[in-house]
Amino acid sequence: MLLFLLLLFLLLLFLLLLFLMLLFLWLWLWLWLWLWLWLLLLLLLLLFFLLLLLNSRHSRNSRFPPSVVVFAVPPMRWTQTLIPTLKETPADAEVVSHKLMLRAGLIRKLASGTYNYLPLGFRALNKVVHIVRDEMDRAGANEILMPALQPVELWKETGRYEAFGPIMCQFQDRTGRMNVLGPTHEEVVTDIVRNEINSYRQLPITLYQIQVKFRDEIRPRFGVLRSREFIMKDAYSFDVDTAGMDKSYEKMYEAYGRIFTRCGLVFRVVQADSGLMGGSASCEFMVPSPAGEDLIVSCECGYGANIEIAEGPVAGVADSRVGSIPPPEPVSTPGSHTVEQVCRAMDGRPADLVKTLICTSGGKPFAALVRGDHELSIPKLIRSLKSADVALADAATIQRVTGGPLGFSGPVGLTIPIYADRAVAAMSEAIVGGNRADTHLRHAVWNRDYKAAEVWDLRMAVDGDPCPKCGRRTAVTHGIEVGHVFKLGTKYSDALKAHILTEAGKGIPAVMGCYGIGVNRIVAACLENASDDRGIQWPWAIAPYHVLVTSVDLKKPKVAEASQRIYEALSAARDPETGEAFEVLWDDRDSQAGVKFKDADLIGIPLRVTVGKAVEQGNVEVKSRKKEGFTTVPVDPVSKVVEAVQTAARGPIIFSAAPAP
Repeated sequence: MLLFLLLLFLLLLFLLLLFLMLLFLWLWLWLWLWLWLWLLLLLLLLLFFLLLLLNSRHSRNSRFPPSVVVFAVPPMRWTQTLIPTLKETPADAEVVSHKLMLRAGLIRKLASGTYNYLPLGFRALNKVVHIVRDEMDRAGANEILMPALQPVELWKETGRYEAFGPIMCQFQDRTGRMNVLGPTHEEVVTDIVRNEINSYRQLPITLYQIQVKFRDEIRPRFGVLRSREFIMKDAYSFDVDTAGMDKSYEKMYEAYGRIFTRCGLVFRVVQADSGLMGGSASCEFMVPSPAGEDLIVSCECGYGANIEIAEGPVAGVADSRVGSIPPPEPVSTPGSHTVEQVCRAMDGRPADLVKTLICTSGGKPFAALVRGDHELSIPKLIRSLKSADVALADAATIQRVTGGPLGFSGPVGLTIPIYADRAVAAMSEAIVGGNRADTHLRHAVWNRDYKAAEVWDLRMAVDGDPCPKCGRRTAVTHGIEVGHVFKLGTKYSDALKAHILTEAGKGIPAVMGCYGIGVNRIVAACLENASDDRGIQWPWAIAPYHVLVTSVDLKKPKVAEASQRIYEALSAARDPETGEAFEVLWDDRDSQAGVKFKDADLIGIPLRVTVGKAVEQGNVEVKSRKKEGFTTVPVDPVSKVVEAVQTAARGPIIFSAAPAP
């Protein structure tokens, strides 16, 4: 800006002198004055073009190749940024990522489920955003930005306003109109398409955004893993038919694999429930971690599924010889509401018990039966009934349809529809609720004393179940969901009338896909597995900085001089293979060496150059955060330090992810 103003001033001065020269010539002034003015004019012209040349060179040198995104302009000193590290872990931090993000100064809590991102955290978040955007663009998606504020009428058109319930943040504006803060954007993007696209010639198209979302979680926890405000990338594909949607889905699936691999995550893809999004099929991208709230059923053969929809084993057939089994016998079980309490009261095992869960669908009650040692999967029930409106009944409904209180329901004598899990149908006799307070029945027999309208796979999988693909034992582990892809079909285009004209002139609903990524979750999921007892171990691609220059005792002239040269040389250097600029943080604090080393391990920058005692012998130390020990490198010439960092950057610092199954 200053250079531009100087050039403008010189140009104006040149014009003024030209005017004076012409004026003096017109007045026939002395010859010597005329010659001096010409000389001054030539000098000014020379100066003007010299400054113009310097500005052009500076502009060329300051630009990076189009494919390179640089986040550290200019390089940063620790004393010039906000990195409030903590020695102790805050009491409310439960999981590794939450503890590290607080201790390393990445985030600070503002309120329940909402966080401020401080400089290091925001830089890492931006790195993830860049990778996501790069791969989405590469897959041919178009970036847009939709409002977080949405009219409630759109949600009522699709019927999801009631389905989301209290988790949706909503408010009334000054005109009395109800609005929601978008937990997702299927309605809004479909509204765009129904207004702007009307022909098959305009399809296929995929639209995506990176936007803040809001969900009023009843219990925000685990830091940014389950928060009320979060950042998501959501994409939506629109096609003429199912075959086209399948192709769009495959493109996004492959893009997701590249995104998570570049971010340094080890992940697996599992079958999932579509939930409130709807659709015919969906997959989740999971990062295995003890901090994950999702449970994954997996097998060595590559099978993987969310526990809610993992296929249970095919059960046997109940023994039809029931002549020797006595009729149902009522037993007094006062205060026995849970499976464990009933088993103690009746001297049985959980596998001998049938749990009767009263549910509703469309306001109508029905009963779902699972074995006592199993849990009912609501997603499986929804899929089997082909109804999204399924919920457990309240106490009043249970009392009305069974005649007994909550905790004592049983299938014998019920007049409402009954749906049973396959394992229940394989039981010859069972302990069931008596539909009276403090009463259970012994010797209830399938197809003699009670029967079901349908028998389905309704239970959640358990550790050790046989794999539906190969028959081997499966394992149940925890995972963090970082991405989810859905085949939506025409659920939203039908509801919102987003119709397109085919080549034959017929109007049909667009076939949709939906693809979400939790941007915040990628950072947290990474830290869950990329850390040790000293702190973070950032993958190179999303590290806030690549290199940390740690100066031990800057009061010593040699340390100060060497640190400055190394800092400047590394800041100007690039990776010779990728052309990527190194992002350098200089710890120039007046602090003890121990404090600096602990903070260096805590914030986890991939490479550290230590300028300390060894500089007296002309050396510095280059160390990888992921490896013990260090390499001694001569500081003269400083290019040796740059070469050592360039070599280390291409070494085992960069994570590689396992391929998706």
